[in-house]
Amino acid sequence: LKHLHQKMSENGALPRGGKVLTVDTMNANVKKVDYAVRGPIVQRAVQIEKELKEGVKKPFEEVIKANIGDAHAMGQRPITFFRQVMALCTYPQLLDDNKFPEDAKNRARRILQSCGGNSIGAYTTSQGIECVRHDVANYIQRRDGGIPSDPDNIYLTTGASDGIVTILKLLTAGEGRTRTGVMISIPQYPLYSASIAELGAVQVNYYLNEEKCWSLDISELQRSLQAAREHCNPRVLCIINPGNPTGQVQSRQCIEDVIQFAAKENLFLMADEVYQDNVYAEGCEFHSFKKVLFEMGPEYSSKVELVSFHSTSKCYMGECGFRGGYMEVINMDPEVKAQLTKLVSVRLCPPAPGQALMDLVVNSPKPGEPSYQTFMMERTAILSALAEKAKLTEEILNTVPGIRCNPVQGAMYSFPCITLPERAINEAKAKGQAPDMFYCMKLLEETGICLVPGSGFGQREGTYHFRMTILPPTDKLKILLNKLKEFHQKFTQQYS
Repeated sequence: LKHLHQKMSENGALPRGGKVLTVDTMNANVKKVDYAVRGPIVQRAVQIEKELKEGVKKPFEEVIKANIGDAHAMGQRPITFFRQVMALCTYPQLLDDNKFPEDAKNRARRILQSCGGNSIGAYTTSQGIECVRHDVANYIQRRDGGIPSDPDNIYLTTGASDGIVTILKLLTAGEGRTRTGVMISIPQYPLYSASIAELGAVQVNYYLNEEKCWSLDISELQRSLQAAREHCNPRVLCIINPGNPTGQVQSRQCIEDVIQFAAKENLFLMADEVYQDNVYAEGCEFHSFKKVLFEMGPEYSSKVELVSFHSTSKCYMGECGFRGGYMEVINMDPEVKAQLTKLVSVRLCPPAPGQALMDLVVNSPKPGEPSYQTFMMERTAILSALAEKAKLTEEILNTVPGIRCNPVQGAMYSFPCITLPERAINEAKAKGQAPDMFYCMKLLEETGICLVPGSGFGQREGTYHFRMTILPPTDKLKILLNKLKEFHQKFTQQYS
């Protein structure tokens, strides 16, 4: 009988009286999921905030969260036009109010007319509101210098994350050596490793070159692919451009090389381009994978399978909470596309407000419209402040002995390399902690600054980093950087 009970608990059925769902009987893949951006450091930061409110004395007055790319939470103001149209869509009685400009009202009317019962509270079609998909396609066509985009290849998504997970789900198949391998850059954004773990796919790491400003070498892709083919079936290559957490912007030549590599090795390409407006460095420019693919001619553009992703959460918008996004699928097998449409229809539709906001991002005020000047002024101010903060972060961090920071060419993060004393590394290991986790936890407890350790994104063996957003207001960012500088010097002395 004891043997039978043991057998049953292995199969997930439990002896009477115990909990049905326990850590032993739950989905094992979920336990493998790790998402550092909201990991133990952030949970401790929230706890410290509560302690400060309760009057507990700390060596600092507030927690500065530089752990996540959440622009509005860090004090960035929303774009007026976007919020006006969202207000009109949510409460259409305001359409009779003369406080709102005509172009905002027209946008709201157009969106509402595409919604069931003229309400943003109605379900939309699963692929997304048709007029929004048309606007997205027009935006892509303008962005890419006239290369056509088909609204039928556009799927609106719940932020880019949702689209990325959906496509990975379609690609994951096989068992053992035939199991799908997913090539991701190291350092990577942990959504990728978490989704791969949850789906039970195989994570295939390729390393970015920190010495060359986190650039991508084709020889490294080749090495990674060869090694992976020994134990799985690598079928998909994920690229984040501009880079998260590393802030690099890929050159056109590099993108061309990647496309050639994908074509030669028969890989499906996923291009995460959510930071496409966040390019700051002189001589850097955003090139979309779609544009480069089509400029390379039909030999590539008719063959390479590509999905690219964008979102309302980053760039100058920073509207993370609306969960708006889209993906464009290129050269997808029509039968697979039908399966994709079926898969998204199970979840009914992405949030309608997020779709409406995505529409405004791709169809912003035009010259001559009443809102144009204010819109351009706000957009420019946000992007130039980010460019200034990118430079400031790099400059101040590079004055600290033991911290080396690459130029923040784009996106919203710096990912500096930190030198940790041997004693600190040993103490961290004795505690069962990654050395940069130990460092970031101490930084939080002593200064109130919340960063994410590099170990949460992946890094070369024996190197240590942290990711920090450049989003805090300039005055707060300066305080943060100077506190960080002091802390690093003190930490190094303490453990030398």
